[in-house]
Amino acid sequence: MLNNDISKILHIEYPIIQAPMAGGVTTSKLVAEVSNSGGLGTIGAGYMTPIQIREQVQEVKKLTSNFFGINLFVPNHFNVTVDEMEQAKQILQPVREQLKLHHTDDLEIPYFHDVLETFNRQIEIVIEEKVPVCSFTFGIPSREVIDELKRNNILLIGTATTVKEAVEVEKSGMDMVVVQGSEAGGHRGNFMGGHQESLVGLMSLIPQVVDNVSIPVIAAGGIMDGRGLMASFCLGAKGVQMGTAFLTCIESGAHELHKEGILNAHEEEIVLTRAFSGKWARGMKNKFIIEMQNEENYFPDFPVQNTLTQSIRKASALQNNQDFMSLWSGQSPRLAKSQTVGTLIKNIMAEAKKMK
Repeated sequence: MLNNDISKILHIEYPIIQAPMAGGVTTSKLVAEVSNSGGLGTIGAGYMTPIQIREQVQEVKKLTSNFFGINLFVPNHFNVTVDEMEQAKQILQPVREQLKLHHTDDLEIPYFHDVLETFNRQIEIVIEEKVPVCSFTFGIPSREVIDELKRNNILLIGTATTVKEAVEVEKSGMDMVVVQGSEAGGHRGNFMGGHQESLVGLMSLIPQVVDNVSIPVIAAGGIMDGRGLMASFCLGAKGVQMGTAFLTCIESGAHELHKEGILNAHEEEIVLTRAFSGKWARGMKNKFIIEMQNEENYFPDFPVQNTLTQSIRKASALQNNQDFMSLWSGQSPRLAKSQTVGTLIKNIMAEAKKMK
C-alpha cells in the first residue's frame, strides 16, 4: 500500500509530497531535505519571478540528485477599477499607519496580461531547467502549455477541491490530482464554482473523487502524521500532500513567529479569510483578520488585494509583529512539531507501517 504507483512514477521512496507553500516557506534546504528523506520536495513558486525560479531550481539541484517539483499559480481573469483600489487603500490605511507605512502611491494595479506573461516565462524556465514535476493551483493551464510540458517529459499534477474540478484536471491530461479538503491551510485551490462549494471535507472528498477519476489521487488537508496518511489510503488516495507539518520543521523558511504561533495554536483559532489576498485562505486568527472581518467583501480579488497588503505583511514580519502577518495553517495545529524534515518523515512512516 505504501509503495504504489505514485511512488514509482515520482521516483520517491515514500508517497509523501511536501506542499508547495509560496512566499518563502519552501527554502532550497527544505525542498532538498524532503527529497533526500524519501518524499517529494516542492518549490512554491507562485510569487517568484522567472529569474528567482531559475536560481532556486539550480540551488535545489546542488542539494539533491532526487526528484523534486515546482508549483505555479494559473492566472485567472480579474478586473479592478481605480475606485475599487482607492476604497481598499482607505480601509487599509489605519493598519499602514500602525506599522508606520504612509506612502501608497507605489502600489500599482496588476493587469492580467502582465500576470499571464510572467506565467508563460515561468513555464519556459521550468522546461529549460528540466524540473521533473510541475504542479498547478488555482486552475488548469492551456492545452498548449500542458502539451509543451508533456513533450519535455515533465510530470503534471493538478489541484482540485471538488469532484467536478478533479474530473476537469484528468480531462486536461494531468498525470495526478491533489484533492484539497477544506481543512487545508493557505489558499483554497478552487477554480470552478464559488468559495462555499469548494469547502468539502477531505474524508468526504477522497472517495468521491477516487470513484470518478482514473488518475492517482493525492490527499491534502489537515494531514500531519501516519494516522492521517493511512486514513487517506484507506479511502483510496495513493499519496498525501502535507503543508503545515513541514512549515514548522527546522528547515522551513517560515518566520519564527509563524512557526511558534502554529505550535501553540488550537484548532478553533484556524479560520478562513480573504482579507490578505482577495482569495479565501485558511490561517491563524490575528488582529488583522478580526479587524477586517466586516470589510472583506469590499476588497478586490486576487492578486490585486494581495498586492495591496504586501507591504503590510512584510513590515509586520520585519517588526516581529504577528498582528498583521498571514499565518497560514491547516486545521490540525495541535499535531504540529518543531523537528527536522528527516525526523518528521521517519515518524510518519513508522506510525503508518504499524497500522498496516
